Amino acid sequence: MFKTLLLSVDARGVATLTLNRPEKHNALSGEMLLELQAAARHLSEDNSVRVVVLAANGKSFCAGGDLGWMQAQMAADPATRAREARVLAEMLGLLNSLPKPLIGALQGNAFGGGVGMASVCDVAIGVDHLKMGLTETKLGLIPATIGPYVIARMGEARARRVFMSARLFGAVEAVDLGLLARAVPADSLAAAVEAEVTPYLACAPGAVAAAKALALELGARIDGSVLERSISALVAQWETAEAKEGICAFFEKRPAHWVSN
Repeated sequence: MFKTLLLSVDARGVATLTLNRPEKHNALSGEMLLELQAAARHLSEDNSVRVVVLAANGKSFCAGGDLGWMQAQMAADPATRAREARVLAEMLGLLNSLPKPLIGALQGNAFGGGVGMASVCDVAIGVDHLKMGLTETKLGLIPATIGPYVIARMGEARARRVFMSARLFGAVEAVDLGLLARAVPADSLAAAVEAEVTPYLACAPGAVAAAKALALELGARIDGSVLERSISALVAQWETAEAKEGICAFFEKRPAHWVSN
């Protein structure tokens, strides 16, 4: 069904959606974004699915946006950039509003868009050796389309500790920031995820969906206008000289001109 994802459903109705580009550290390519959209729609409509686990294969959970995809955006016209940014925003929105519990199982590092993926989970559990970071500003970009979900998860005050600096932080700080519910040893991750899944199997699926919808309604406002603002902010940043320099510097394997020795 998918080229960049794996999807399975067990006899209990527990679906596992797995990011499956391990050789690329599960970076979010254009193809993966579209497949994640399709998977989210499918899972939303499948009444046999009670709970969804978002997992990944390989060393990394998700390294963020695929650099090839970002490089292509730098060469595109503004309308194309806006269209691609909207695909990313809509994918996150579909996962965020999934009418099933979404449990994140982070077996490795999560950067940029990977932090956004963790933030749309109802509960995210990570291994205790992982690193996370909102690394966009090192490339002259900003965490725009993931921003509404990251800030909703962390709150503005905590988000401002890491939202702009691109610094990496470990699992303990990720728990303190609210990105992870728990950090566990790698050999305990499956059991920790199962402990989050099991209670839902005794709950009425319709009531769970209604309760989640209410929580989203009562929480931080992430509506169409917010998403459009995040899209326009990303497109505008892609237009800047800093973005061009940051992407070029990355591919040329050199420091960007703003890096201080």
